[in-house]
Amino acid sequence: MAGPDFDSEIKQLQATMHTVEQVLDLDTMKREIAQLSEQSANPDFWNDQSNAQKVNSRLSMLQNELERYEVLNGRVEDLGILVELANEEADADTLAEAEAELTRVKKEVEALEVRTLLSGEYDEREAIVTIRSGAGGVDAADFAETLMRMYTRWAERNKYPVEVFDVSYAEEAGIKSAEFAIHAPYAYGTLSVEAGTHRLVRISPFDNQGRRQTSFAAVEVVPQLEQTDEIEVDENDIRTDVFRSGGPGGQSVNTTDSAVRLTHIPTGIVVSCQNEKSQLQNKAAAMVVLKAKLLARKKAEEAALKKDLKGDVAASWGDQMRNYVLNPYQIVKDLRTGYETGNPTAVFDGDLDGFLEAGIRWRRGTDKAVEN
Repeated sequence: MAGPDFDSEIKQLQATMHTVEQVLDLDTMKREIAQLSEQSANPDFWNDQSNAQKVNSRLSMLQNELERYEVLNGRVEDLGILVELANEEADADTLAEAEAELTRVKKEVEALEVRTLLSGEYDEREAIVTIRSGAGGVDAADFAETLMRMYTRWAERNKYPVEVFDVSYAEEAGIKSAEFAIHAPYAYGTLSVEAGTHRLVRISPFDNQGRRQTSFAAVEVVPQLEQTDEIEVDENDIRTDVFRSGGPGGQSVNTTDSAVRLTHIPTGIVVSCQNEKSQLQNKAAAMVVLKAKLLARKKAEEAALKKDLKGDVAASWGDQMRNYVLNPYQIVKDLRTGYETGNPTAVFDGDLDGFLEAGIRWRRGTDKAVEN
């Protein structure tokens, strides 16, 4: 009985890989890799450092994508051979090994298929995530902190480094806001579908009468800038404030005014950083985030599609994109895609792949609808 199932599964994997091959356009990809490699070998290549960095970044990304496809395609073919050997020799152990490999390969093929849907201008970039508590008082602040942990746990599951720029703690519990980067290829394209208002319904642990409370938090995702991106910021448009870094309960983290807050006066965008030990380092990190937000704003205004880049972040009634319900029943449901799960605990522990995949497919569908 296992044989026909394996045959069907492997044929489906091969069909999916063929589709991925067509979308990636491997012949064109290989030609571009050859052209970029030739450019990088030119003795005068580094005379223009800005262009050299851009070429190297593009070359590295294409080489990684090609290698990922070729390795995974080889695993699909090897899986077919493994199943044939197991069936010929009636080897239960080898068949069990093939079944385990099938599960792993299916997951990676699905992930690669979703990756091919990330074709936006900045989708391949790293991501800067901002979370703000919304309506709901102390429950909202606690919810914002839970969301921050959810995304950092997702990053940890995937072995993606997380860099925290700033956390503003609430007085009683939770956080008012947080800003952090997730350093991974395609982190922006993947997490951009998380932008918007998130809604939590639960019995409040902060209500001594045990009443049900609804609270909101806003998530904003923007792409990390590269040195080759053109975004100029006039120093005269920036107000710089320095202050002492602080932690939960107002506890001092250090005894110097090393934390930095940048305010872009024309737009009102405010960015803080207290992660580094020196004021100069914090200012440099804050400037990276500020420029990323200004670029996102610029692109949104040019395309008149602000929601696509930053999402609807009013963080109040009637505009949520996802509900997390813990009482009277347990469910997490995305209102755009319809994807849902009855295990909120796993979601809050970083099990987001199902929501991310559904969101990426949904966004691709809406993009096509707009194009048509």
